[in-house]
Amino acid sequence: MDNKIIARLPKGWIDRRGSDLVKKKKIISIIENNFIKFGFTGLETPFAEISENIGSFLAEDQNNPMSDVYSFKDGNESMTVLYDLSSPLARFFAENYRELPSIYKRYQIQSVARNEKFDSKKIKLKSFTQADADIVGAVNKSQANAELINLIADTLKKLEFESSEFKICISNRKIIEGFINDLKIIDEKQKTSVYRAIDKIGNPNIGKDGVRELLGEKRVDRSGAVQVGANLSTNQIDEVMGFLDLKNLKEIKLNLKSPLSKEGIMEMDKLLEIVNFGPNAKQIKLSLEKVRGLFYYDGWTVETELNIKNWSGISICSGGEYSKLISRFKGVDTPGVGISFGCDRILSAILELGKIKAQETKPALVCVMENKFLPKYYDILETLRLNEISSEIFLDPKKNMSKQLTYASKRGNSVAIICGENEFKDGTITLKNLQAKKGEENQITIAKDNLINEIRKIISKNK
Repeated sequence: MDNKIIARLPKGWIDRRGSDLVKKKKIISIIENNFIKFGFTGLETPFAEISENIGSFLAEDQNNPMSDVYSFKDGNESMTVLYDLSSPLARFFAENYRELPSIYKRYQIQSVARNEKFDSKKIKLKSFTQADADIVGAVNKSQANAELINLIADTLKKLEFESSEFKICISNRKIIEGFINDLKIIDEKQKTSVYRAIDKIGNPNIGKDGVRELLGEKRVDRSGAVQVGANLSTNQIDEVMGFLDLKNLKEIKLNLKSPLSKEGIMEMDKLLEIVNFGPNAKQIKLSLEKVRGLFYYDGWTVETELNIKNWSGISICSGGEYSKLISRFKGVDTPGVGISFGCDRILSAILELGKIKAQETKPALVCVMENKFLPKYYDILETLRLNEISSEIFLDPKKNMSKQLTYASKRGNSVAIICGENEFKDGTITLKNLQAKKGEENQITIAKDNLINEIRKIISKNK
């Protein structure tokens, strides 16, 4: 065949299998159970939405707002693949709010896709799983935000991260927006460019010098790629960089006079008061630069970073307040706040750091020695499965025992069940421990009635 297709994945996409997939499912299960424990209810929406309904809040190129999402035509409808889970929540709430409680606490765990630059460390993929928890409705902001902070901390501890291994960095968009307004930056596109530049200050590949360039005319990265800047004046850039050096609320209160900034500072004070009622206040770090790249956030924001080995500064859970997402449908502001765990990024960290023990269940293999005994082999298989023991029967009786055991080795089977003329005559079964260590006895012959007990012993030993 001359035109063979090359089997390959595009860059930025990944397959999961074996123990990696088992660990990812365990991570998702831990997160989901904690969402439920904190009183959230599940939601699933389609993998794509009408483009107009969910918009796009990602693009660095503001002249091409759909450049960072995947879109397609469905008849006359323009559709966009989910790039986050907040936008479909807004559509769902606006469509169904009459049937929902006045305070709607929902969680959603699904894959999203973004047409963004990926990195080879697989920290930033083009398709990945998010686990979101949001609170929509007229609530006490401080309580809602504190609840999400406690949810983040409690979940990460359930995922075996120590308190010293992560920081929950919080800010308030109003503080910096009031400051920017005082600098007479009024163009919305320019404001967005400033926010996104500031949000990159924690990126080790950009840092303060890179942010200064992004606040100016342009930045040229090491690859030669040019990124258009916010085009601020030299004085405005100096003011922004000075603002980013403020370390605590006391300094912020002394230096910022804007009414909007003061409102954000007051909200931060109230939030910290509520957080102190719980056990996680020490996990919090004030980080004004964490304004979040998604510009629908308009109040409190959060970015949870790891503080461990090669993962220092890497974000694994983020979010914030928004009021305009739902008003695009309803015409009135509907407050919401949410967080999003990056399940694949957490998995990458857990795999490297050796956290969470989880192995793929490897089935017992019923070997087939002679076709005439097939009914008996299926009786054994049924007995195993009735006793909740993962098991399979070899599916090619023409292969000899050596080939079957080679298959079992490559497959990773835990134990082989071998029965021939003699075993069936004597009412016995031979078990071969396929995971036995070198030098250990790996084969026993037992009475058929002892099959379940003996096979469980072998499986337990191999875990």
